[in-house]
Amino acid sequence: MKRLSLYFTGPYQVSVQEERLPPPAEDQVVVHTQVSAISPGTEMLIYRGQAPTDIPVDETIPDLAGDFGFPLKYGYAAVGRVVAWGAYVGPEWHNRLVFAFHPHESHFLTSPAELIPVSPGVSPEEAAFLPTVETAVNFLMDGQPLVGEQVAVFGQGVVGLLTTALLARFPLARLVTLDRYPLRRGKSLDMGAHVSLDPTAPDALDQVSSLVQKGRFYPGADLTYELSGNPGALDQAIAATGFNGRVVVGSWYGQKRANVDLGGRFHRSRVRLISSQVSTIAPEWSGRWTKSRRLDLAWQMLQQVKPAQLITHRFPIKQASQAYVLLDQHPEKAIQVMLTYT
Repeated sequence: MKRLSLYFTGPYQVSVQEERLPPPAEDQVVVHTQVSAISPGTEMLIYRGQAPTDIPVDETIPDLAGDFGFPLKYGYAAVGRVVAWGAYVGPEWHNRLVFAFHPHESHFLTSPAELIPVSPGVSPEEAAFLPTVETAVNFLMDGQPLVGEQVAVFGQGVVGLLTTALLARFPLARLVTLDRYPLRRGKSLDMGAHVSLDPTAPDALDQVSSLVQKGRFYPGADLTYELSGNPGALDQAIAATGFNGRVVVGSWYGQKRANVDLGGRFHRSRVRLISSQVSTIAPEWSGRWTKSRRLDLAWQMLQQVKPAQLITHRFPIKQASQAYVLLDQHPEKAIQVMLTYT
């Protein structure tokens, strides 16, 4: 059997290569991918050569072992159907529609233990959003929004929009989002934001301050999320946060550096910076929460939010290079980009 596999081969270079796929071992299956979702945050760091090379790709996912050196297979949102299996694989996996944290390729060998059955009624495209919805769930767990709080979200890419959609389900006093691109700001309002602003406007922070309740000492949001992937937005997020507020940093900047002003208001406002990343469960939750419990919740939220509405483009795997050029050069036109397989 042959497969098509996507490789990042250098900065701004991707290649789709045909490879031989061996038959499954007795305890393995072959999955024929139907769709895989491009992660515009992490994958753009890799595509641009900005991912750090001194850390593993992901120590929690077997299919993403290794480092960020080129050439690199990457991707973690593949949905497909089990089309072949070894003698020891139970019949419940035969022809099953499954999700896998697996790189972009048309077919792959794996163990059933690495697969997640797709819930009945969930389309392959919806299921491909599972990791992003789980990330949004994790952001809310780490930020701990409260009834009546004023919340600001910087960045309305895929993960920012899904975080907004989940936050909109809380009885918040105000939910303000910020993004450079009109397409995303419009979608943010659709997902439940009360107001969506352009952070590049000269009076952007003044607009945020006028929309959120004045604090006792320093005005600003109770809870702010920095999800833009832009290090410059972190300084804005801190400035938009009120006394004793929380700033959840969900962006991964890779090798990019943040020039953050911690010398003035930050120091006196007792602002808390919280690093949030989905590979682990925060220690305060680990006594009662497991990754499987969080994943189950992500499935539930996915079916309520219907994230396929965020898909703006679909590219056959052989045209993958066009997908990355689009995300790199025209991010204002794209939200979620899917790769398709026949």
